[in-house]
Amino acid sequence: MQDINLTDLFVSLTGRLGLNYEFLATGYEAQIWRDGFITTLYLIALLIPVSLVAGLLFAACLTSGRVWLSTPVRAFVEITRNTPTLVQLMFSFLVLNTFVSDLVGGAQNNPLSPFFWVVAVVGLHIAALHAEAIRAGIEAVPASTVEAARGVGFSQLQILQYVQVPLAFRASLPAIVNNLINLVKLTTVGNAIAVSEITYASIMVWTQRDNVVSMMIVILAFFSLINLVVARIGLWVERRLAVPGYGL
Repeated sequence: MQDINLTDLFVSLTGRLGLNYEFLATGYEAQIWRDGFITTLYLIALLIPVSLVAGLLFAACLTSGRVWLSTPVRAFVEITRNTPTLVQLMFSFLVLNTFVSDLVGGAQNNPLSPFFWVVAVVGLHIAALHAEAIRAGIEAVPASTVEAARGVGFSQLQILQYVQVPLAFRASLPAIVNNLINLVKLTTVGNAIAVSEITYASIMVWTQRDNVVSMMIVILAFFSLINLVVARIGLWVERRLAVPGYGL
């Protein structure tokens, strides 16, 4: 009873400001909206580690010195970062997903959901941006540091693992955090293929309630708050990982 009263109070107070949140008092529409928030948070929680791991692997391939590794990754990075994420998502869902459906004998047998394609496309798109940032950081590691590691018997893989990547990650953290902020915003492309994240859920509500302004205020506040948290965590990590005397 207390929750219902609080909801009614919120609806009443915001109504005096000209905002319409009456749908919160209805079980069905309110549940759709809550599920949209949860789905968006779930997407973000999955996409951040996916993009970081893939970005690190891409950067390792780009700096490996092996053409058979660097060339396909370079081609993928160029295509990915030079084309709109929405176009990539639509191509993946309408072309690649259809191809998979044909291979497995129909859409009813296709295990790849729209949610999967959002995670794959957005995750790899941001991974391509991470890769360029980390690659630049690896190449910026002083040659004297690399030679010192080689002098104590480190192999090329050990140099990459224990020297170049740790230093490169620290140097590229500002760019990586900026990419993660972009990642949070890109979760909204999921509405194009009916993934019920917060913008899709909000569209479903405002088409019935005609309360676009009210819904957009909450969406803007929601993403602003999440990205503020991401930015502050990134700044904290950057300071924690700073190497005294290294200029980072």
